[in-house]
Amino acid sequence: MRPDILRTASSVSAAPASGGPDGDFGKMQLNLRNLPQKMDFTKTLPATPGSINPDNPPWPAFRGYHTFSFANATMGHRLPTILGKAIEDVLCTVNALSAEDDIIDLLACVKRMEVLKAEMEGNGSLRTIIDDGEADVAMWNKEIAKWFLGKDFMNATWLFAEAYKYRRLRECFTVSQKWADYDVFFRQKCDTFSRSSDAVFELSMRFAEPYQHAVDLSGKQHDMMEAERLMFMELTQICLWGNSTDLSLLINMTEEQIKSLQSTGGEALAATEKNILGNHMDRLWKIVKGMKAKGTEGKGGRVDFVLDNAGFELYCDCVYADFLIQAGFASVIRFHGKRYPWFVSDVTRKDWEWLLNTMVYGYLFPQASDVERESIRRLGLRWKKYVQEGKWVYEQHPFWCTGYTFWDLHSEAPDLFLHLSHSDLVIFKGDLNHRKLTYDCAAPASTRFDEAIGSMASAPGAPKVCSMRTIKSDVVVGLGEDGDAIAAKLDSEEGGWKISGKYAVVLVSEGRPGETVRFA
Repeated sequence: MRPDILRTASSVSAAPASGGPDGDFGKMQLNLRNLPQKMDFTKTLPATPGSINPDNPPWPAFRGYHTFSFANATMGHRLPTILGKAIEDVLCTVNALSAEDDIIDLLACVKRMEVLKAEMEGNGSLRTIIDDGEADVAMWNKEIAKWFLGKDFMNATWLFAEAYKYRRLRECFTVSQKWADYDVFFRQKCDTFSRSSDAVFELSMRFAEPYQHAVDLSGKQHDMMEAERLMFMELTQICLWGNSTDLSLLINMTEEQIKSLQSTGGEALAATEKNILGNHMDRLWKIVKGMKAKGTEGKGGRVDFVLDNAGFELYCDCVYADFLIQAGFASVIRFHGKRYPWFVSDVTRKDWEWLLNTMVYGYLFPQASDVERESIRRLGLRWKKYVQEGKWVYEQHPFWCTGYTFWDLHSEAPDLFLHLSHSDLVIFKGDLNHRKLTYDCAAPASTRFDEAIGSMASAPGAPKVCSMRTIKSDVVVGLGEDGDAIAAKLDSEEGGWKISGKYAVVLVSEGRPGETVRFA
């Protein structure tokens, strides 16, 4: 009997039970008035909380075999290309070596990189991480064993597979005798910053001297606060659009294209504000303004930056942080970087120290005038003093270099969650951090940011959070009630809008600060 025997009718009737050649019998028509309504499965529905895990996000995951997603181009082309350039970097170092043991050891790293590249190009299965002495081995292998055993690069979730590639790249060096700290991306990061001279000096010439209110505002509290607000809004945009320099996406970009993306002039900022599709900057200002009376002697609160890119973006982050300190909004700022090279251009401790020291001692910009060199030197000296005084603190927790999203930060790194819960504001910079906040899945663009970031908003003690991100991948949330219509319009008019870096979001979650942090 065929399965389609249930029909909605106004009465119950029976047809003759005579079968045809295929044994088909008459169909019974039933009057069905009390069954549940049929559901429209064309709509994207969130997963139930109990079913959410790294391989099953709250909304459908992006995976490498999805040709409609940037995941496909990333896993199939971008990541093998990045690995190829990384191999070229190592061979460049090999050519400068003289000691035979060092050469042999580093060439073994190259062999392991070539194996990884071949696995990616052949869509190999994800194996466990070798115990190379790193603090994150158990965390990685637990996630693989529970959720990704037997998966390959293309059918694992895009976020996990991409992060896994960078952990495997790390392993290529950590199992060596002498090259555990080698950064295959360091030359690129330094070179990109050296080609950012116009934007670097645009800022250093304005901020080399300590921030002061205009003389005619002295004593006028309301006017001084308004001046600070306007300064804050412009610096927030500079901090936001500094994220345009992402080496993993801009590997073949020309110097002029880089300068265009890094433009920090007032006219450029005014023109780009309309491209901030989810704009909570007013809410962000309210949070920051309220921090002024906090801390020791009312000198401001604590701000945490979860950093993204080294070089020019880190430089912009520091300009922003400098203002927060000088204006009295923050008394201490903690910068969270990566423990090893990650997603090409993410900040490591080496990148952090290199930036501060090259500003003070380096000769990176041969065409710069003496005045320009002095401006960046003074800026660097002030920032190094912040470090010495404990006003700026650089940190690196193993969790930042795992395949977990930040929905799992509360459960997988409770010490880090507790640490962040003491912050007055946690600013997550860039596209990768935004992907991890939102589980990197196909949530509707109208999804509220609070909902999209899960426990980072809903767990007791969750800090106030801001995500500053230029949009460079598929996940887009927080665009308001009309967000789905906005996204649909852009889909029809600008096919590549989600990966162009032309649009951005500044999204805020109020969290649940002050509540007692609890762990299951």
